[in-house]
Amino acid sequence: MKNLVKLGFAALLSMNSMTATAQNKSTNNDNSLLWEVTGNGLSKSSYIAGTFHILCNKDFDIKPKIWNALNASENFVMEINYTDQNEMLAMQKMMSADKKISEQLTAAESQELDKALADYGTSLEKVDSQSPQALYALVATKAIPCPPNEVKMYEIELLKTALKNKKSVGGLEKVDDQINAIGQAYSLKEVISQLKLGNEYSIAAQKMTEAFKNENLKNLDQLIKDPKFMNKKQEKLVLTDRNKNWVQKMPEMMKKQSSFFAVGSGHLWGENGLINLLKAKGYTVKPVSSL
Repeated sequence: MKNLVKLGFAALLSMNSMTATAQNKSTNNDNSLLWEVTGNGLSKSSYIAGTFHILCNKDFDIKPKIWNALNASENFVMEINYTDQNEMLAMQKMMSADKKISEQLTAAESQELDKALADYGTSLEKVDSQSPQALYALVATKAIPCPPNEVKMYEIELLKTALKNKKSVGGLEKVDDQINAIGQAYSLKEVISQLKLGNEYSIAAQKMTEAFKNENLKNLDQLIKDPKFMNKKQEKLVLTDRNKNWVQKMPEMMKKQSSFFAVGSGHLWGENGLINLLKAKGYTVKPVSSL
């Protein structure tokens, strides 16, 4: 169950990373998951690649232009640095809580949650000591239509190559930042409401996977804009605020070394997406069709 929750947490970040509200007008040229960042004093190009954190083997593919951009970069940057053992310990820590879930609910609410959890192959008794964030991560397991041994993590595959080629590795934030964002965005009762939408997450994830494979950022945006998955407050906490924090850190990284940023695809698009925020800082950000 713990490994499943870990997978779910990673997938959850992918799901949440595809909910930004697009304010831009899209053209066919915008259909790309890879964007080049130049100008504003940079001596070398840097790149931003939109990822889908977890995919089944049958859907997994990293295009040549992604590998070429990574090979051309000196620094590989993920949302969090998976090579940092402290970060991995923090992810383990986030799974447990000081107060049991059942202690925060009425008897009727506990029964309601237990019924919802049966659809995920578990029960309240089994997850009672976990945090609401770990409980919420179960939602995303519905978005993984294959067994855990048949999945690949997009960033991990890129990381393997980056380490093999002796590139420096970094992160844009800490695990605690991600956990706090989700914790503030979704109360325990909101988590329970989301758990009841498991099958709808499954349908949405299948459509998102196809849009991702087609590099259609606009379609990705439209698929999960439904407020039943994420309201405006939640969007601000999980996406906008994090994007604004990241864009404060990226300039120094790009100035120091040509950098390849791998982040959830939804962080790229929209008024408060990384593309627009970097343009507002004076950078030229262009979609890459081939490299």
